[in-house]
Amino acid sequence: MEPEATQQPDRDERQETSDKPDAGITPARPALRTTRDDAPPYVTRDGSIIRELMHPAVHGNANQSLAEAEVPPGCATLRHIHPRTEELYHVLGGDGEMALDDAVFAVAPGDTVCIPPGTPHSIRNTGVTSLRILCCCSPAYSHDDTVLTD
Repeated sequence: MEPEATQQPDRDERQETSDKPDAGITPARPALRTTRDDAPPYVTRDGSIIRELMHPAVHGNANQSLAEAEVPPGCATLRHIHPRTEELYHVLGGDGEMALDDAVFAVAPGDTVCIPPGTPHSIRNTGVTSLRILCCCSPAYSHDDTVLTD
């Protein structure tokens, strides 16, 4: 069963900071702790199911985001790039095949992959259980910084 897709919170749900004119909109006080069960799933532009575990738009941290991604058996994310964002994938469970630029290789629990900004990538679940990945993005994940390449 696939969770109902939701979007990241709108800018209206955050508070402005007037002391830093170029800082944009942030929550008043950062969350120091979050729980997975309190992170509602949503579908990103690349098609993966994401739970934002820590994100500036939601929790008030400053420079990065941490999310848990799920790719169901037999599914894959769409090939895409992040022009500005460096991304780290850490495989928590399941088996997959990572396409990173021109390389294609197997990934399994315990593997970590660095995805430099501007590098085309996708991941496919090759197993029989959900592929679960921690995704760390710096700067934080943004739909606007996700460009589909296929």
